[in-house]
Amino acid sequence: MSNDKLAALSEAGVSIWLDDLSRERLNTGNLAELIRDKHVVGVTTNPTIFANAMSKGDAYDERTRELAAQGADVEATIRDLTTTDVRNAADLFRDVYTATNGVDGRVSIEVDPRLAKDSDRTVAEAQDLWKTVDRPNVLIKIPATEEGLPAITKTLAEGISVNVTLIFSVERYKAVIDAFFAGLEQAKANGHDLRGIHSVASFFVSRVDTEIDKRLDAIGTDEAKALRGKAAVANARLAYAAFEERFSTDRWKALAADGANAQRPLWASTGVKNPDYSPTLYVDDLVVKDTVNTMPEKTLDAVAEHSELKGDQVTGRGAEAQEVFDKLEAVGIDITDVFLVLENEGVEKFEKSWTELLDTVNGQLEKAKG
Repeated sequence: MSNDKLAALSEAGVSIWLDDLSRERLNTGNLAELIRDKHVVGVTTNPTIFANAMSKGDAYDERTRELAAQGADVEATIRDLTTTDVRNAADLFRDVYTATNGVDGRVSIEVDPRLAKDSDRTVAEAQDLWKTVDRPNVLIKIPATEEGLPAITKTLAEGISVNVTLIFSVERYKAVIDAFFAGLEQAKANGHDLRGIHSVASFFVSRVDTEIDKRLDAIGTDEAKALRGKAAVANARLAYAAFEERFSTDRWKALAADGANAQRPLWASTGVKNPDYSPTLYVDDLVVKDTVNTMPEKTLDAVAEHSELKGDQVTGRGAEAQEVFDKLEAVGIDITDVFLVLENEGVEKFEKSWTELLDTVNGQLEKAKG
């Protein structure tokens, strides 16, 4: 039964990626099992995921002791541990990558989140990660901050595949698409084969409801409360409408004629934060072709057990989604402020996780030196 529901999701055009990675998953064969049995065709990581992975168990201890003996500092140790996990995961997905002509079989690794406001250093970090992992099926994650946009363009221009992360607003998403187009145009001018460059645009979902629901509860009217749990799906549906519009333009058609691959929307942060909502809300209501849904294993299991897939829930629903936002503004929600807060919080959360990662690994290095 579980395979049937996940298979149906895949057949609907949704690529299932796992939003988690750890050395334990790799060593125990858990990730290989998910690829084999649960239709998982990609993996995403972020600083929080690595911080959690390295603070539990002993899977990293042996390599940490080796690095300590070599005199490696904390930054070099983290680079070694994270890129090794990503490289090994990429090797596991190599058959998927080949079978899908590079569309899936992807593993993402994020640039240091402390660089989110520094375009040039972000590009340098992306290039270094790309060379260090040294696998064609890796995606380098770059946040869609204002400073991140030129970094996205410059990184793509070097022939490097990119996962654009921390997208919250449709307005910013459109700017991401423009940065993607510009990057491919520059890549072509630089002599790169566009067929080898891939990208996804990670549009965050659940955090939109979390922030807007909090504000609706504060307003407290019946009209406001009736809108709880509606903003995130509506926002993603508007993003998909923008995807369809931008990827039917003459500018895109010219790139596609040169072999370019479309930048697929990726639904991120699809684990439900509110226990009152269905645990599969951000999967069931966002089924549409040419997308990725990256989910934590808890959500993956929930989909396998009791997802209620009803086919395409996105195409042609842009006007309906816009009505939700019109109503949100009518009851007093400042949408622009919501997205600004979410982006700033997103960067801050990853910076905090990176600091926790530094502290964890530093402690393990000190212990190894003993």
